[in-house]
Amino acid sequence: MSFWNSLGLQNSASPLMEQLTFFHDHAMIVLITITFFVGYLLLSALFNRLTYRFFLESQSIEVIWTILPALILIFIALPSLRLLYLLDEINQPSVTLKATGHQWYWSYEYSDFSDTEFDSYIDSLPPISPPGDFRLLEVDNRVTLPQSFQIRLLVTASDVIHSWTVPSLGVKADAVPGRLNQISFVMKRPGVFYGQCSEICGANHSFMPIVVESVSLPHFTSSLS
Repeated sequence: MSFWNSLGLQNSASPLMEQLTFFHDHAMIVLITITFFVGYLLLSALFNRLTYRFFLESQSIEVIWTILPALILIFIALPSLRLLYLLDEINQPSVTLKATGHQWYWSYEYSDFSDTEFDSYIDSLPPISPPGDFRLLEVDNRVTLPQSFQIRLLVTASDVIHSWTVPSLGVKADAVPGRLNQISFVMKRPGVFYGQCSEICGANHSFMPIVVESVSLPHFTSSLS
């Protein structure tokens, strides 16, 4: 991966992450436009192209710099509120997965589909990883889920606060002891998606990765049988 490609967001694997990426680009365009405009005014004032009287005594400019920021905030807030509602929407999930955070590993349970339960620890890899593996991101038991189906994820913890996060899916939920947090997502393509605990949960916080494998429905059902 080149330097410039590593600066952006991960390739989206869910419709939610696509919408998050669009909103990120939308907000960046607004910020860049404001930065160039304010920079132009500052440089113009610095080189006396605009007089101080224009800034301090003009009624028109005072109206503009009061109304314009409000319009910009509305321009950003409307797609943001729409995205917040989309992130909370759960419509007839096909599979429910429960993730429980421990110090320092994850436990998973397919609660309404089967009685399958397993723990997911970081995979002990040599200093040089085998081809296709990511050191400190691989686990011994991956989470297998069907693509193109609505997935509901229930997140909790047994000891301290953790955070179940997979950036390419656009999902992040805090795992709080004694509480169930709920998120949903749809994986639009097959693949293997990596994440990590995003809450500082102790000494081995960086050693509890998350690996989600998106497969076809027949492969998913056969993996649970």
